[in-house]
Amino acid sequence: MKKNIPLKTNRFRTAIILISICILSVPARAGGQFRAESPNAVIDQSGRRIVVDKPYNRIISLYGAHTENLFSLGLDKEIIGVTRHESYPARALTKPVFSYHDDPEKFLAARPDLVVVRPMIDRGYPQFVTRLENSGIAVVSLQPATVREMYTYWKILGILTGRRTQASDMISHFQNISLYLEALTSSKAVKKRVYFESVHSKLKTFSPDSMAIFALETAGGINVAGDATPVRKTNIAAYGKERILSRAAQIDVYLAQSGTMNRTTVSMIKNEPGFNAIKAVDDNQIYIIDEQIVSRPTLRLLEGIYEIGRILYPDVFDSYRVKLLREQAVFK
Repeated sequence: MKKNIPLKTNRFRTAIILISICILSVPARAGGQFRAESPNAVIDQSGRRIVVDKPYNRIISLYGAHTENLFSLGLDKEIIGVTRHESYPARALTKPVFSYHDDPEKFLAARPDLVVVRPMIDRGYPQFVTRLENSGIAVVSLQPATVREMYTYWKILGILTGRRTQASDMISHFQNISLYLEALTSSKAVKKRVYFESVHSKLKTFSPDSMAIFALETAGGINVAGDATPVRKTNIAAYGKERILSRAAQIDVYLAQSGTMNRTTVSMIKNEPGFNAIKAVDDNQIYIIDEQIVSRPTLRLLEGIYEIGRILYPDVFDSYRVKLLREQAVFK
């Protein structure tokens, strides 16, 4: 089987030369309930044990992040179905569309050998999942919440598809580039203090170990809501207006994700009662960032770090060297 990760080898080597200060590697750790049990067996988030006798090669993905990562592993031909909400990469838009709301017979007719889902599908549609499994289709449920879990998740996808080397390359690539981006602001004596909004309607932020906060802190930002409490062990954390306003004078930048989870705008944040007391609001330092590059467990989290870095420290992140790395597709 041809091994082909869509990170161009020559570009990757160029990037490694440019980021030689970052050759250290952060060890990946298994997280949550899922893990790679052995070189050919995995445990998914619902506790299923899947033994991989041969790589799965007819795959339906029912989550955009799964789709993105499968393409990053070079599995264009093996992906035979995706969700209707796909947006990246562009090739995903050419694939047949499937949904867990569909009649299972539609899946059976496509003859997949693997359907990759999220835990919410597993929990919410057990009859659908059971029908697939009873028909001999492997169902794997995964959704990492932290960067360490993301590494394990990538490793599992590599085992399932016979792309272990490519998955290992993805992990090393992400670690090296994120370390490089983190080092860019290491000499900053004063760093920007940021409130990062996840859901405006309920005034929620992100849990301290979420991927979004990893992106913020790697870009050199200080999370003013580091004491936030995760909601039901998710990457979303309760905070509330009273606690936000108690830190009003400390917030240099107000950052909010935008997407299906949060339809906020700069105007909504500005006009929120009481928010005129927030330093960032008064200084017009309100920024919106796409949730797909800060809340999804994909290589594009590097793009999220870069974009947050440009907001906080444009003098550093708009430098020629960083722009060159981005133009070489190193962040994607």
